[in-house]
Amino acid sequence: MRDGMVRLAVALRGSARHAQELVETFRFLIVSTRLEPGCLGCSAWADPDSTVHYVEEWTTEPEMRRRVQSANFTSLLAVLEAAREPPRIQFQFVSTTRGLDYVEEVRRDSVS
Repeated sequence: MRDGMVRLAVALRGSARHAQELVETFRFLIVSTRLEPGCLGCSAWADPDSTVHYVEEWTTEPEMRRRVQSANFTSLLAVLEAAREPPRIQFQFVSTTRGLDYVEEVRRDSVS
C-alpha cells in the first residue's frame, strides 16, 4: 500500500448460496467503482466458510470521501443493510509505507 492510501474492507457471513449471490452483486458494483477517479482496485470473493469479502483501495482519503458521498456508494450501503448479519466494515488508513530499507534497518538493529 502507498502513503495516504485508504482501504475499505467489508466482511459478511452467510449461507453458501447467499454468499455466492453477494459476490455476484459486489462484482456488479465493482465495474463502476473501478472507473471512479482515485480507485486503485476493487475485489470481492467468498471464503470456504461462506464469509464474503469486499475490498476497495483508494489513492487518498479525499478520493475515499468522494466515494462515500457518491450515489454508487449508496448502492453498496443498500447491499450491506440488506445483509442477514451485521457486516464488519473497516476503513484502513495508511500513513507510511516502507520497502527493503525497513528490512535492512531491522536486521541491522538485531545484530547490535
